[in-house]
Amino acid sequence: MDWTRGELGESFDDKQMIAKGQVEVINSVPESHPADSKHTIFLNLKALPGRESDFDLLNSLYDRLHDRALTIKEELSSSHQTIFCVGNFSSEVNNNRYFLEEKNFKPLNTLYTMKRDLHQPVQDVALAHGNLIWDFWKMETVEEEKEYLAVECEIWPDAALGERRLHEYKGNEDWTAISVRQNGNIIACTMAWKDEEIGVIEDVFVREAWRKQGIARFLLTKALLYLKEKGLGEAQLMVDTENEKALNLYKSVGFEVVEEEKRYFVELV
Repeated sequence: MDWTRGELGESFDDKQMIAKGQVEVINSVPESHPADSKHTIFLNLKALPGRESDFDLLNSLYDRLHDRALTIKEELSSSHQTIFCVGNFSSEVNNNRYFLEEKNFKPLNTLYTMKRDLHQPVQDVALAHGNLIWDFWKMETVEEEKEYLAVECEIWPDAALGERRLHEYKGNEDWTAISVRQNGNIIACTMAWKDEEIGVIEDVFVREAWRKQGIARFLLTKALLYLKEKGLGEAQLMVDTENEKALNLYKSVGFEVVEEEKRYFVELV
């Protein structure tokens, strides 16, 4: 999860931390984005093993974090709604039950974490169209960032990345974008960077008119080769479990599902 700003709450028992939580803005939507786009404040709330079913304990922290989220919400544009979101692995049964039963959160989506062993060969592929140009793109100017965000918003209008998270991504070690253009215009892009000793691939997209032409596979292989050249042994990405086309594509270049994360939300009012 990519975090931009947050507040931490903690609970102690005989000087031992028994629970902690944090709230973070992960998606701040500009006023110009579509009306159905939503700001997202992410919540993380955990208790020690053996205390996961102590709802009184969790409530004591949740109330503080919820209040802080309401304060943060006032700093966001009022032109868009704000959701309060939490994500847990499917195996975290008690924590998921807390949010569903105690706090009346609703299912948002389910994501797979997929990993790829970079010690295994990565087969390079070429662009099928000779009039397309690709490059490692550093987005060094404000104008370039705006260009990227405009296209990214076209792809995901209800969950656009936004300037804040883009800057967070760019702050990671060995960050790069890999873009494909025709006549100077972006038609496809992805990002890659190093997170500790793991390579991360994020925001793989191809504009609609250019899909089903092998461009997404091209981007993935270039990102994998880039991360491999940085000396990393593993790459990971996340994908919606219902996005069957993306799942099949990622599996075809060697990714395997390793974890499932369930996300839940409530409207923050």
